Amino acid sequence: MKYKLLMGIVLTIFLSACSHQTVRTDQVSLPLLKGWHDGETVFYITTDVSDRAIAKAKNANYAPRLTDAVPQYPKPPRVKTALERVYAFPNGEQGRSVFASVPAPLGYQSNDPHYSPLWLMYVVTWKTPSLAHDLTSEEAIFNAEDRGLVTITRTNVVLNCPVVAAPK
Repeated sequence: MKYKLLMGIVLTIFLSACSHQTVRTDQVSLPLLKGWHDGETVFYITTDVSDRAIAKAKNANYAPRLTDAVPQYPKPPRVKTALERVYAFPNGEQGRSVFASVPAPLGYQSNDPHYSPLWLMYVVTWKTPSLAHDLTSEEAIFNAEDRGLVTITRTNVVLNCPVVAAPK
């Protein structure tokens, strides 16, 4: 009987020690993703998406209200919005999205008036998938469209994807 009691106490202490973990409530981990901007690798995180399926695929919050940021089209060029363009490749020909702008420089010293962490998704589809290759800038995408290689389709999908500093 004493043996069972002693083993019960030891087991309780052991399990208590194993289950005690310091949990920091002031930090979270977010997947750092790679994208392209003007031929350079950029890093970003995806926190919110207005489309449920894409939010699930990116393990982000589903935020349907983000579509409220999409202006009525056709939009006059002088009308500015908080949305910038991000180009996605849905058929897997390219693993990285292409961003139209990034903060320059990154961080609080940025003075880029075009950067916004809210993106309106444009889908880039290769007309002949066997000709697909990485397009690493908005200009390269437009050139491919001019050459008849891709189609670009505007969607109403809005993503919150802040561009962040590269890991050291």
